[in-house]
Amino acid sequence: MRCSAPLSLSRTLSPSPVPSSFASRVSRRLPLGFPGRAAAAAVSNWKCIRRACFCSAAPSPSPVPSGECDPPAETEDYVVVNFYRFVFVQDPQELLAQHISFMEGRDIHGRIYLNEQGINAQYSGPKKDALAYVDFVKEDQRFSDILVQTSPSLYGCHVFPRLKLRYKPSLVQVVGKISHLSLLDSAKRATPLTPSQWRIQLEAINNVNNLSNVDINRNCIILDVRNGYEWDIGHFQGAQRPNVDCFKSTSFGLSESEVLASDPLAGVDKDKTDILMYCTGGIRCDMYSTLLREKGFERLYTLKGGVSHYLQAEGSSGWIGNLFVFDSRLSLPPSSYNPEAESQLDGVEEVKSQHEAFARCYVCGSHITELRHRNCANIDCNHLFLCCRECSANLRGSCCLNCTTAPRLRPLLPMKGHQKYEKWHHYRDLIQAQRRS
Repeated sequence: MRCSAPLSLSRTLSPSPVPSSFASRVSRRLPLGFPGRAAAAAVSNWKCIRRACFCSAAPSPSPVPSGECDPPAETEDYVVVNFYRFVFVQDPQELLAQHISFMEGRDIHGRIYLNEQGINAQYSGPKKDALAYVDFVKEDQRFSDILVQTSPSLYGCHVFPRLKLRYKPSLVQVVGKISHLSLLDSAKRATPLTPSQWRIQLEAINNVNNLSNVDINRNCIILDVRNGYEWDIGHFQGAQRPNVDCFKSTSFGLSESEVLASDPLAGVDKDKTDILMYCTGGIRCDMYSTLLREKGFERLYTLKGGVSHYLQAEGSSGWIGNLFVFDSRLSLPPSSYNPEAESQLDGVEEVKSQHEAFARCYVCGSHITELRHRNCANIDCNHLFLCCRECSANLRGSCCLNCTTAPRLRPLLPMKGHQKYEKWHHYRDLIQAQRRS
């Protein structure tokens, strides 16, 4: 069953039964799932995803134009800005007050956190306001040389619902906090590699892998320091990652008492193994490499500025898929960062086919080409998942069969474009209006 037109609200909230043939087919597949993330067995996983991404990034993704993402009457050049810096701040509350004062009268939405260990910022706004804040931050000598990364917004609007500018005990969310780590000592963190240095290393490692030289391969590991759902839509060729959905709670490479088969760092020579780690913007690698350094790993390297910086500088060379971002855009293709580099790549058609071959539907396991997560139509689930067109249509935007009969269902969103759900009261009011009429 496919929907050629959007479902009506009344049909969505009082759904007809899911086709029996589809239900039986999905019920047979669900226990198998795709990399252990089948919707029927994903209770702990989706809670982690929901906290890590949607509760902090885009609370309720709806079709544009709507809500805070209505394009302005006169289209402005909106950008998304990311930067961080680990540096000692003696009085973070005083610094916070200065930043709050600067923000008055400026149109900036996002998450900006300050504490004794520095700053971590992701925000959106009109280019003038967004870059004015960068200039303001750089006036402080402690932040004068920060690496600032910008990327395009969508539809000339904000990608965050509001501004959160506050003191936060941990700039990075991990179990056990990070205040005890020696993050301010650069010698305790991994050695940063520029995008060009990373590309050279990546090509060398993958060439070795192609030759199946196990001994050399084991002496160099590319480690993905991100969450499972980020990996699912894009990653570097030859990379490894632990079989966990939330990296903030991982113990891989850190446990003294147990060695897990799924741990990429299990049994490696800590003195001789080169560990090249990457994340979206770099901050998680700085934190995690400090933990690994404490555990005796000596040869640690990180991608400076993360994947976003790499895509800007090198294009998609060695990268497969899209980049997951923690805002309402959710997914960006490499061309968003560097259109010129993408147009100059050799074998572009081959690269595109690779991108389309690896991602899988969480429900049925089939290949998908739309590398963008969606939220479950059941507002009380809100699970962030990848879905093929058939499963999306048959489950009416839900992540599993159980959610299709939930009491608070939102309408099926289109597969393409910037999808963002409204708040529940919007649908509740429409339902009540329909019933009264």
